[in-house]
Parts: sequence; structure tokens; C-alpha cells
Amino acid sequence: MNVTMPSLSQVEMIRTNPAHAGSAKLSSILPGSENSNSIQNEKNMGTFESYLVNAVSAMNNQQLDVGRVQEKLITDPDSVDIHDVTTAMAKAQMSLSLAQTVIDRLVTGWNELSTNR
Repeated sequence: MNVTMPSLSQVEMIRTNPAHAGSAKLSSILPGSENSNSIQNEKNMGTFESYLVNAVSAMNNQQLDVGRVQEKLITDPDSVDIHDVTTAMAKAQMSLSLAQTVIDRLVTGWNELSTNR
């Protein structure tokens, strides 16, 4: 029996209340969907090194965005929603945690490879 899993671009989120998440289709905002030119992105991805550099750059940009939002919250509190600050902080923390996990796994893998030689 051959079972195939749908790709993320084929998954549609079920919304119980439209006010919670807006009206955009999930597949239109996911990376890898037809609207984000996934074929072009795969061609431009290049080497593993460039992928890592781009990932670290994206993580750094999220950290910088949190700093800017926090600074704006301090200087002009009426112009920033506290939920936006909390969301930005959570996203930055998650990307930092993911990067730390990937680095730890790479180092562990490298150590295992070097001890098996």
C-alpha cells in the first residue's frame, strides 16, 4: 500500500472563527507554495554554506526587528501594540532556539564522524 502525505502547500487550515486568523488561504503564505515561486527559490538556494548563511541572516534580522519594536514601544508606546511585541519576541526566541539546536546537532554529528575514523 503506497500512501503519500500532502505537501505543506496543499494543506488548508480549518478556521473556526474568521476573526481569529483573517481570510487569506494558508497555502498562499506558506513557503513552497506556488505563489512564492518555490522552483525559483530552490534554484537560487545554492550550497549548504549559503543556506546556513541565509538562515543565520534571517535569524539575525528577527533579533534586530525585536530590538526595533522594543525601542519603539519605549519611545512611542501608543504606536505599538503589545501583542506585536510579544509575537516578535516569541518568533525571535524560537528562531534562536532552533539555530542553537541545529548547531548542537551539527557539532554532535561532526564529533561522531571524527571518532569513527
